[in-house]
Amino acid sequence: MRRSVGVMSGMDHTAIELIGSDRPGLLSEVSAVLTHLKCNVVNAEVWTHNTRAAAVMQVTDEETGGAIADPERLAMVKRLLCNVLKGTNKSREAKTVVSHGVTHTERRLHQMMFADRDYEGMGESAMEEKERPNVNVTNWHDKDYSVVTIRCKDRPKLLFDIVCTLTDMQYVVFHGNVDAEGPEAYLEYCMRHVDGSPVKSDAERERVIQCLEAAIERRVSEGLKLELCTADRVGLLSDVTRIFRENSLTVSRAEVTTKDGKAVNTFYVRDTSGYPVDPKIIDSIRRTIGQTILQVKGCPEELNQVPHESPTRFLFSGLFKSRSFCNFGLVRSYS
Repeated sequence: MRRSVGVMSGMDHTAIELIGSDRPGLLSEVSAVLTHLKCNVVNAEVWTHNTRAAAVMQVTDEETGGAIADPERLAMVKRLLCNVLKGTNKSREAKTVVSHGVTHTERRLHQMMFADRDYEGMGESAMEEKERPNVNVTNWHDKDYSVVTIRCKDRPKLLFDIVCTLTDMQYVVFHGNVDAEGPEAYLEYCMRHVDGSPVKSDAERERVIQCLEAAIERRVSEGLKLELCTADRVGLLSDVTRIFRENSLTVSRAEVTTKDGKAVNTFYVRDTSGYPVDPKIIDSIRRTIGQTILQVKGCPEELNQVPHESPTRFLFSGLFKSRSFCNFGLVRSYS
């Protein structure tokens, strides 16, 4: 179980990558450290899955409004954030990693959580059995392919999440079938490892199943959806998440964006005790932050519903190797 902090400076912001054990109040603590160091969080995405938390954050210098260039200050950011990720568990190693290059945020989150092995112990997942994806892997000996079949609840970016993980596991998809009708999706992939072989053992088959289940579950938004829209300022994320923490709410997923001086943040929150979120607590938080600033966007049941649109069915063959196919070419460029 590792913790790491990576820092990378671009032209107009500094990117920070975090991964470690999830716990209530973690995002609040991370945000407080960044505010103390005079860093403004302009964009961020936070995922939690299987007791692990990962985040990619873009911050700017409070004074200059640009990237943080001072090496000593960057080293302090990494050191203090590592201490936050370590928490009270001193027996687990904390390490600092500096990464280079620019990548797609969601693509990077998949890579980070896959490398962190968040798929291990999936049998102990809190997700109800009826909601868990059904993943099977069989070998098609006549064609020397492995066939992966997935049946799960349909949602946006489902195909993207699955393909990212297959790419990270060094598999090449040659043919596929996607059928989405109503709330459920059925996906089928014919694939081989990059060395040209299908799945060779039961252990490899089980690992593929575990990793695809994790890829599907990472983006599942558990909790009450809250949306905050207001003028951006240094410390905004810290103040909001502190209020959540003080009211016994934990953030299971977050998206932070800033454009033209305006912050639009989305949080999925749950009660730290595991009980449903008390509407009275939400009302109290909204009065504290501002009724028009913080809006409730739905209850958990409503969030999990998929609009009844016309069925989506399509076949693809060889598209993952075609440079002219822009959507899958985008996935390849980030691999």
